[in-house]
Amino acid sequence: MLVSGKEILQKAHEEGYAVGAFNTSNLEMTQAIIEAAEEMRSPVIIQTSQSAISYASSEGIATIVRTLAENASVPVALHLDHGTDYDVVMKCLRDGWTSVMFDGSKYEFEQNIEITKTVCGIAHPMGVSVEAELGKIGGVEDHVKVDMKDATMTDPDEAVEFVEKTGVDYLAIAIGTAHGVYVGDPELDFDRLETIKKRVNMPIVLHGASGIVEDDIKKAVSLGVNKINIDTDLRVAFQKAMHKVVNETPDVYDPRKMLAPTRESVKAVCKAKMEMFGSTNRA
Repeated sequence: MLVSGKEILQKAHEEGYAVGAFNTSNLEMTQAIIEAAEEMRSPVIIQTSQSAISYASSEGIATIVRTLAENASVPVALHLDHGTDYDVVMKCLRDGWTSVMFDGSKYEFEQNIEITKTVCGIAHPMGVSVEAELGKIGGVEDHVKVDMKDATMTDPDEAVEFVEKTGVDYLAIAIGTAHGVYVGDPELDFDRLETIKKRVNMPIVLHGASGIVEDDIKKAVSLGVNKINIDTDLRVAFQKAMHKVVNETPDVYDPRKMLAPTRESVKAVCKAKMEMFGSTNRA
């Protein structure tokens, strides 16, 4: 069933677990995510980047995700990840996304507040939830690129003011994670996470979670993270499965036979993450 992001994450916030937000860009990845959620009886968020929309079109991705989600037996939200372009955010609202992120982290604090508040004012009457980001998360994720030297941690005082003035439904914070593949082990600021969670008392989002060790993920969840974004881990699983098919069966040219193993590989990653996040049997 297709529901709003807030419906999924408010329950996670109240009951103390996290829900995986898995990026997709094609049919097979979407099938893998939903099949994993149904097998684990887990709510799930399927999200698309602006680059994925450019690749497959807003209408194309919406049709795939919404069709599979509406036939699913578990709650599914369709979320726009890192919507830095206001026009893309508006297009997703028109095309049936049930959750959108306006990423105004590149703007000054007051301008980020102003635009995020405007997005909330449009999305909320439509029954669509809104995520925003405060602080700057380093690394590269599709069109979003932030040099690690420019990354900044989220300020707890600013987080409180931002939430009060915008009416945003969930907040992505910067506590030391990064987008893309990590070089070395990240050090997460758990004290900052705990402080922000207590002060804003709302669902908290962790970006750049691919590559974070399980103990740190579980600690973050215990301190109030309720939405965890996973993209890179899925891409790596897809890549390895595809390479294995090509290398071991070079004569296979049926796209279905080539792509089916990638679906199973991505599904396995999703199931492991759902178990790790504590969302199994929460549907």
